[in-house]
Amino acid sequence: MAGISNKQISIDIVPLRVEDRNRWNILARGYKTFYETELPDSTYDEVWHRLLNGDGVYGFGAHLQGNLVGIAHYLFHRTIWMEDACYLQDLFVDEAARGHGIARALIERVAKSAREHNASRFYWQTRQDNTTARLLYDKVANHKGFIRYDYPLE
Repeated sequence: MAGISNKQISIDIVPLRVEDRNRWNILARGYKTFYETELPDSTYDEVWHRLLNGDGVYGFGAHLQGNLVGIAHYLFHRTIWMEDACYLQDLFVDEAARGHGIARALIERVAKSAREHNASRFYWQTRQDNTTARLLYDKVANHKGFIRYDYPLE
């Protein structure tokens, strides 16, 4: 995708559609590469089908001039002490389209979905050194100071 120079851009945020598959695949792989995660093709196929079927996970796509340039994947889960929460699991914008409010628009659209589902909380996580994304996150959300630990199950 060529760089974006138009100051008046129109971002369309809609649920992922069948015709988004090829671009989604590129963006999803870009996201996983950023987090240094390799997955077999079959996993991308499975996730795509789950997203389209609303199988407990949901996805929005950000389109500029008809091109898919950003994705957000999210889910709802139960909590012990509150109503269900909304977790933004993946957020990724094509490098050429960054800096134009696309990530913010995707976050706001997932937040709207969280409100529509009466979620008690909407949250996400990122790596501590993801400074570029954290510049936005610090503007739109509150960092509560939690640190994540992963216990090996294998």
